[in-house]
Amino acid sequence: MTSTCADFYDAELARHQRHLGAAAGVGRRDRVLDIGCGAGQTTREAARAAVEGEALGVDTSAPMLAIARQRGIEEGLRNVTFEQGDAQVHAFPSARFDVCISRFGVMFFADPAAAFANIARALKPGARLAWMVWQSQERNAWSVAVRLALAPETAASAGTPATFSLGDPAVVTTLLTSAGFASIGFTEVREPVFYGPDVDAAFEAVSGFQFVREALARTDEPPGAMSRRLRDVLEAHRSAEGVLFDSRAWIVTASRAAE
Repeated sequence: MTSTCADFYDAELARHQRHLGAAAGVGRRDRVLDIGCGAGQTTREAARAAVEGEALGVDTSAPMLAIARQRGIEEGLRNVTFEQGDAQVHAFPSARFDVCISRFGVMFFADPAAAFANIARALKPGARLAWMVWQSQERNAWSVAVRLALAPETAASAGTPATFSLGDPAVVTTLLTSAGFASIGFTEVREPVFYGPDVDAAFEAVSGFQFVREALARTDEPPGAMSRRLRDVLEAHRSAEGVLFDSRAWIVTASRAAE
């Protein structure tokens, strides 16, 4: 993962970031755990708020974490650290953290029940949780439109990607309750995702998505047909502010129940 890709992801979700920060409400002395931190923007912002505390970002991607660490150094942050690990099994210190945050980083676990329980053990009783997850696929134009451009005949009937696995509040509530969380709440966030200042930039960025690369590589359509449809979709979403797609997310909040 290059720094360019990391910059794209942060720019894509810039409008979402402020909602997550407000929901987390990180205090000066908080110890913050960031799950699926990627290149660490969310972790670093938490560290800046927790000036007398600390922030730990965890992710499975070594290249992303390398970027995160370098940017932490460049920004002069001494209270931020990053660890490579899978939150399903990672050996977090017990009952250490006051806040757990995640920006679209908790939807991909093979065993979410195990992951949520493991995260809960890392939190102090009463600790706060603020996670951002996507709502259902059909409520996210960025996924629907791009997938239809790639495969007009089959996209609508394709299986739901893991990206949207926590879109149902009932599912999330059950998982969090079983893991030992209480006061579970959901706040809708409707903000556009940003794919680039123009169609060319957006096409280059979207072409880097794994599911798009795979579709372009295996197509048996005439050369350029799929790419033209994808460009048409991006053109249809071009605005004065760049290429924007509607999206719907949940801010999930909860507290770690007392033992």
